[in-house]
Amino acid sequence: MKKEKKVFRKGFAFKIFEAPEQSMFDKLFDIFQEVITHTSGDLDEALDWMKELDKEYQLTDENYTLDDFVEDLKKKGYIREEIQPDGKGGMSITAKTEQAIRKRALDQIFGKLKRSGAGNHRTSYIGKGDEHSGEFRKYQYGDSLEQISITESLKNAQINHGIGDLNLTEDDLVVEETQFKAQMSTVLMIDISHSMILYGEDRITPAKKVAMALAELIITKYPKDTLDILVFGNDAWPIAIKDLPYLQVGPYHTNTVAGLQLAMDMLRRKRNTNKQIFMITDGKPSCLRMPDGQYYKNSNGLDRYIISKCYMMAQQARKLHIPITTFMIAQDPYLMQFVREFTYANQGKAFYTGLNGLGEMIFEDYETNRKKRIRG
Repeated sequence: MKKEKKVFRKGFAFKIFEAPEQSMFDKLFDIFQEVITHTSGDLDEALDWMKELDKEYQLTDENYTLDDFVEDLKKKGYIREEIQPDGKGGMSITAKTEQAIRKRALDQIFGKLKRSGAGNHRTSYIGKGDEHSGEFRKYQYGDSLEQISITESLKNAQINHGIGDLNLTEDDLVVEETQFKAQMSTVLMIDISHSMILYGEDRITPAKKVAMALAELIITKYPKDTLDILVFGNDAWPIAIKDLPYLQVGPYHTNTVAGLQLAMDMLRRKRNTNKQIFMITDGKPSCLRMPDGQYYKNSNGLDRYIISKCYMMAQQARKLHIPITTFMIAQDPYLMQFVREFTYANQGKAFYTGLNGLGEMIFEDYETNRKKRIRG
């Protein structure tokens, strides 16, 4: 119930409403979403974490227990019971939870963003489009009938012929200019090599959160844009947005070339003019797949053969007018030098960042690239 205060003035009664306190379920659900992200969608592990947190911080009380919370998760459609591969019963999160995690990541990283119309990117080109510009001109042969402004055309007919003898001719017709709506196609590359969890630092969870937030941003604010996500280790493969909460690091080296090849293959199939690649990585390229299917690996320093292949991919993307923005979660001087040379070959951009500012950087760069690419 909302708390209500009354403030009396002469002849009037003013009511001041205070926002209701967060319910016990909402408090626990907020913690649950954070935990389930860290456990890569493993519900049993997440609930074990919740039990430990409850013991240490007394998250629940006798009126609302952790069992009550689990029952509410079922009733609200956030988890479901299912048969496991071993034939035993179990529970897992649902698509509703996956979406809730994406929305939470968006709020955490980008703040409360307002939905902006249909979320399309405008160009400066005038012609047959679907965004009204407010500018009018005389009808010309070949103009679409959909572009004719009935109101302005009837107004011309009244002026030219009078109300008594209303006659609409071709000379009375007026066309309203429209602007094309441009679209952006983005591929987000996420490094899942083993170094993303080395040295006691969890780098994959922030990367997952950024990917989920960017996906939710595009779905809600720019629905005509496209976002494809791929991961790369020894090889590269695409993943669906719904798979992001379950993403885990593997015992892989870093095959940056495979990731770039797949990203460009994805973008070649897009009809959009505006295309870009975002790459989140923390390590040096250390692996290539050879034509015979064998892997060439070298984790000792920068291998000239491997990085030369990376430079070739950067140049190839440049020829296709695909800028690559690299978000480097490392600041080793020799790695920074490699990224600088890679960026020069592509004429793209690079950010050397820690984990805290990664989301804000990607959001700002997405918005900036969108405007620059469309105007170009």
